[in-house]
Amino acid sequence: MAEKVNQKLFSEFAPNTMQEWVDKVTVDLKGADFNKKLVWRTNEGFNVQPMYRLEDMKDLKNLDCFPGEFPYVRGNKKDSNDWYVRQDIVVENLAEANKKALDVLNRGVNSLGFVLMDSKNFTKADMAALLKDICLECVEINFVAGCKKCAIVDAFKAVAEERGIAPEKIYGGINIDPLSAMALKGKVCCENPFASAKENTEKMAAYPNFKTIEVGGYVFNNSGSSIVQELGFSLAAGVEYLDKLTDAGMSVDEVAPRIRFHFATGSKYFMEIAKLRAARYLWAHIVKAYQPACDCKCKMNIHAETSEWNKTIYDPNVNMLRTQTETMSAVLGGVDSFTVHPFDYVYECHPSELGERVARNQQLLLKEESHFGKIVDVAGGSYYIEELTQNIAEAAWKLFLEVQEQGGYVEALKKGFVQAAVKATAQARDLAIAQRKENFVGVNQFPNFNEKMEKSICACVLEPEDQTAESATIETLKPYRGTQAFEALRLKTDAYAAKNGRPVVYMFPMGNLAMRKARAQFACNFFACAGFDVKDNNGFKTVDEGVKACMENKAAIVVLCSSDDEYAGFAPEAYEKLKDKAVVVVAGNPESRPELEAKGLKNYIHVKNNVLEELKSYQAQLGI
Repeated sequence: MAEKVNQKLFSEFAPNTMQEWVDKVTVDLKGADFNKKLVWRTNEGFNVQPMYRLEDMKDLKNLDCFPGEFPYVRGNKKDSNDWYVRQDIVVENLAEANKKALDVLNRGVNSLGFVLMDSKNFTKADMAALLKDICLECVEINFVAGCKKCAIVDAFKAVAEERGIAPEKIYGGINIDPLSAMALKGKVCCENPFASAKENTEKMAAYPNFKTIEVGGYVFNNSGSSIVQELGFSLAAGVEYLDKLTDAGMSVDEVAPRIRFHFATGSKYFMEIAKLRAARYLWAHIVKAYQPACDCKCKMNIHAETSEWNKTIYDPNVNMLRTQTETMSAVLGGVDSFTVHPFDYVYECHPSELGERVARNQQLLLKEESHFGKIVDVAGGSYYIEELTQNIAEAAWKLFLEVQEQGGYVEALKKGFVQAAVKATAQARDLAIAQRKENFVGVNQFPNFNEKMEKSICACVLEPEDQTAESATIETLKPYRGTQAFEALRLKTDAYAAKNGRPVVYMFPMGNLAMRKARAQFACNFFACAGFDVKDNNGFKTVDEGVKACMENKAAIVVLCSSDDEYAGFAPEAYEKLKDKAVVVVAGNPESRPELEAKGLKNYIHVKNNVLEELKSYQAQLGI
C-alpha cells in the first residue's frame, strides 16, 4: 500500500526542469535579467547561482568517497567529527602561564598553544615548569615561537621522555614555518631555511602525532586575500616543503604526516566550509603523486583560527557573532583543531577574562550542546556546498599551477607574484568596504550612534607593525584589518570631539513622508560612521521652520531629505539661508542635480558614494 501511495505522490507532482524554474523567477523579476539580478561573482573568480538542483551534481568529481577515505574531501575520520578546542596562552612568566593553562583545561579546553615571547635560551627546566601538572597524554600541546625552535623541541622531548610517556600518546606541534616568515619579513630566516624543519622532523620521528612543519595560510587571509588565494598559495607552500625535504633525503611518508596547515576562517559561511573540504581533496591528490606507502599519508591535518581581517574595535560585541559563524564553518568543514580569538583580541594588550571565556564557550556549545562533533561531514550532499567545493578546488588548483610555473612558491615570492595577487584582491576589498558593498556592522554600516571611544587605542591597532626586516630583499605580505580606514576616520572625530565638542549633523526632512523618512535614516547611518552626532526629526512644513531648528541645534552639517522631484522647489532656498552657517548636503542623486549645483548645492550622498572618501571630505570641511 505504501508503494502505491508513493507512486501516486510522484505521479501527481511532476518534476520541474531548471529552465522552468528560471522562467518562473524571470516572470517574478518582471523582465529583469536573471543573471544580472541573482547570479553573483565572488572574489574567488567564479559565479554563484541563486539555486542548485540534483542535476547540478552529475559532473562533480568529489562525491565518490565516504568519510575517512581518500581523497578525504568528506573528512579524515569515519565515525566522528571531533576536534581539539585550543586556547593560546602568551608566556611572559612560566609559573603564571602554567597556572593559566591548568585553569583553562578545567574549563573545557583540550589543546594548549604556548606563545613563547622569549625562546632563545629555553631549557628543559623551563619546559618542566611550563608543563607542571599537565597530563601530556590527555592534552594537545602546541608551541608558537619566533626563533630557536630546536631548543623548544629538545626541551619538550626531554620532558616527555623523563615522564616515560609513550611517544604515540603525544599530540601537538610547533610552528616551524620559514616560508611564512619569509613572506612577512621579506627575506629567508637563515642560509638553509628548510634545515630546521628537517632536523626537528627527524628528532621527533618516534612521535607520530607531533607536527613539526606548519603552512601558514592564515597569513594570506589576514592580508586580505581571497579564499582561493589562501588555499592555492598554501598548497604551493606545502609542496615546497615536500620537495625540499624529499630532495634532502627524507621520504614523503616521513614528511607529509608532519605537515599541519594553519588556516583562518572568515565570515563567508558556506565558502569557508567548502574551502576546507577542497583543501583536503587537493592535498590528498598532491601527496598521492609522491607515491606514499599508503593513502593514509595523504590526509591533511588542519588547525584553524578565527580571522583577524574582519574584526572591529567599534561595536566589538559584533565580533562575537563573526567568530561564532567562523567557528561553525571551521567545524562543519572538518578542522582537527580550532582557536577562537576573544572578541576584544584586536585592541586589548591582554584579552579580558570575559573575552576568553566567551571564546572557549563558543566552541564548547557547538561540541557539547549542538553535538557538532558527533556527525561526520554534515555538509556532504548539499548541492550548494558540493558545487562550491569543486569550484574552489578548481580555482585553487589553477592558481597552484600558476605558482608552479613561476618555479615554485619561493620563486613566486621572490618574483612578487604572490604579493601582487594578494595586494590586488585586498585593494578590491578595501574599495568594496569604502563603497559599502562589503558591510561591517558597527563600522561602515549600522554604527552604534551613541558609542564613544573612551579609552586610548594603540597606534598599532590602526597601523599594525610592519614585520619587514631591514635587510628585506622582497616585498612582504602585510596583515591588516579591513575596517582600519573607517576606524581611523571615527577615532579622528572622537579626538576632535574631546576638545571641541562633537559636530552635529542635523536632518532637514520636508515633503513626501516616505521618501524623507527613508533618506533621513540613510543619512543618519551614513554620517554616524564617522562619529558625528546625528539628529533626526519628524520633518518641517516650511523652510524657515527647518532653518530655525538647525540653528537651535548648532548644526555643523545639514542634510536635506525629500523626494527627487521636491528638491528643486525648496533646496535652493534652504541652501541660501544656511550656506554661511553649515555645510548643506542633499540626500540622493536627483535628476535636477545640475540645476541645484548651479545654485551652489555641491554636496550629495547616495548609495553609489565612496562613503569613506565622502566622510573624509566632510571632516576636512569641518576642520577635523
